[in-house]
Amino acid sequence: MLSPESAAVVRATLPAVGGALDEITTRFYATMFGERPELLDGLFNRGNQASGEQRRALAGSIAAFAQALLADRDTRPDALLARIAHKHAALGVTEDQYTIVHKYLFRAIADVLGEAVTPEVAAAWDEVYWLMAGALIAQEARLYQQAQVDPHKPWRQWTVVESREETADVTSFLLRPTDDGPLPPARAGQYVSVRALMPDGVRQTRQYSLSNAPGDRIRRITVKQVAGVAEAPEGEVSNHLHRTVRAGDELTLSAPFGDVVLDDADTPLLLVSAGIGCTPMVAMLEHLAATGATRPVWVLHADRSPAEHALRADTDRALRELPAVRAQFWYEQDAAREPGSRPGLMDLTDLDLPADADVYLCGSLPFMRAVRTQLLKAGISARHIRYEVFGPDLWLAHVED
Repeated sequence: MLSPESAAVVRATLPAVGGALDEITTRFYATMFGERPELLDGLFNRGNQASGEQRRALAGSIAAFAQALLADRDTRPDALLARIAHKHAALGVTEDQYTIVHKYLFRAIADVLGEAVTPEVAAAWDEVYWLMAGALIAQEARLYQQAQVDPHKPWRQWTVVESREETADVTSFLLRPTDDGPLPPARAGQYVSVRALMPDGVRQTRQYSLSNAPGDRIRRITVKQVAGVAEAPEGEVSNHLHRTVRAGDELTLSAPFGDVVLDDADTPLLLVSAGIGCTPMVAMLEHLAATGATRPVWVLHADRSPAEHALRADTDRALRELPAVRAQFWYEQDAAREPGSRPGLMDLTDLDLPADADVYLCGSLPFMRAVRTQLLKAGISARHIRYEVFGPDLWLAHVED
């Protein structure tokens, strides 16, 4: 792992480097895209670049990796990087691109920190970078091999069999391979990348959870049309899909990836979601129903109103097929119209949740932070709580509480 000499330098300089990471990553992306604009075509999300989410996610991952190395030099923090590796595999990231990132990242470090970047400091952080890159490259190679994907040809054409309106701003697209070949292997909870050609000729890629059981001949993605609010623009790809894609059209998809997948344990299971975060949970529910699972299952979901609860009919259908299931829904509006639901935000305080449950959590970051706190107070261990994030992971909740 990290050499003793480099560990001492990284420990001494981590406060300075960590404090400047936001400025470093800002300069890094600006310089890299200025000189290599082709990288914005299909690989990087323009929306996350504009909002700063990608920059903050990169900074957080570098700092967390360095801290993990210093905490335990004998253990490579692979678990910390698994989420990144799956995201990269879904985008078709290749080994040579790490050299490009290294070039611009270390130029940005030198520009921001100036004379503080001595040869010893540069060498120590270079070691950190290549340990991180090497771990990711190894994980991504395994993922490509398991998915039987050539990372240089990661895309496949799929035909839209049906475009189904779920709510006023949520549409499901039912898909089959255009070449009529076999479906790639998938696990409940995984996602695919959708690569769309935008009106200005630039390709943009977004990840969407598979929202049906992975064993079906038809794959389904369920897309929320992201509206513009305040200074945040509308979702570029989601709006493009809603406005232009119809039955008979083709979409370009990656193989399924994602590390938050349903296991085969027999322990109690909590599926906790809010809004469009229900999509991987519905896939898990349908898989449990299709495989005749008998484990105890709790389905907990929060939404703005019953009318905005996407995939509700599919959820109810799966619930009827499971022998040991309990469901509770919360709605901020019109809860009285839905028998058995509760008004307001999700509140777990009076639910007798099993302490040995495995928890899958998906929704907005504020929602997941609030609910995770409630779960911990209910006696559920942090190591049993797994979460999925749409977009860059700005919440490195890998610590044990």
